[in-house]
Amino acid sequence: MIILGFESSCDETGVAVVCTERGLLAHALHSQVAMHASYGGVVPELASRDHVRRIIPLAREVLAQAQLTLSDIGAIAYTAGPGLAGALLVGASVAQAIAWSLELPAIPIHHLEGHLLSPRMAMPCPEFPFVALLVSGGHTQLMRVDDVARYELLGETLDDAAGEAFDKTAKLLGLGYPGGPALAKLAEQGDPRDIVLPRPMLHSQNLDFSFSGLKTAVMTRLKEALNQPVVPDNLHANLAAATQDAIVDVLVAKSISALKQTGLKRLVVAGGVGANRALRERLARQLTRLKAEAFFPPIDLCTDNGAMIAFAAAQRVNRGLADLSAQGHGFNVAPRWDLAEI
Repeated sequence: MIILGFESSCDETGVAVVCTERGLLAHALHSQVAMHASYGGVVPELASRDHVRRIIPLAREVLAQAQLTLSDIGAIAYTAGPGLAGALLVGASVAQAIAWSLELPAIPIHHLEGHLLSPRMAMPCPEFPFVALLVSGGHTQLMRVDDVARYELLGETLDDAAGEAFDKTAKLLGLGYPGGPALAKLAEQGDPRDIVLPRPMLHSQNLDFSFSGLKTAVMTRLKEALNQPVVPDNLHANLAAATQDAIVDVLVAKSISALKQTGLKRLVVAGGVGANRALRERLARQLTRLKAEAFFPPIDLCTDNGAMIAFAAAQRVNRGLADLSAQGHGFNVAPRWDLAEI
């Protein structure tokens, strides 16, 4: 079966076609970063309007890439949540309308399940079971994954997610939006040992995270340094490097603890922060020492994308977990949706 998938949960419009037997056939993505940059963050109303403009042209582009027509499609998948309500409604309504017009089933997909399963599109493909570190913009979670739709929450952030810590620190350093990639780039020029920052909950007796205090610590160090008679050389680069080092230290330590607690030897890293080079290198190095393996999605599939949504739907179809009756096309979206509830 060939599945056409739509992702529109926030500020990327993604469309893809995936075959349940052959995998990803084609995908296209439009990022709204340039549009939101002047506002310093995502403006929900602008995001929704841009999804409306982009989603149909992207669908046409993807079908052309794969040399397919709508008559070749066997099901439609879409992100039903979590995310921005208006943005979700754009993708859901387009998906349901196409499904209704072609008398096809429409499959609602949890956004984080898409991230969670996305490393299985790469080779080598991680086999079940595994521990998953989900580090997307607003989420930081550790999950035990025994199979598709069999997820156990091991730990999560109590406040800011790792991605938010990157973005908020970048804003303090005047790096603009989006902050995470800009901070990571600046960190390459700095010395993380020059400035000491806290590692929140590093030694807690659980697998939860907390990153809200990191931004405050950066703000304090920045003010102290700027109030000195002589501002230290490379101040901003060193703060960026120290921030990245602190976040990576915590993510790596908690991931290793999760592997030890579960007895598993495979770690899957998914979400936008999973593209961070320092995190990838540190995890790969540490897990090699433990004789464990780390798996990452391709760099171009770390951020939100339609491929992960269509692929998650294909995984559900292959396991008989998707409703393929094509009966009725009323729908709701879930801006807040716990992964444990699916």
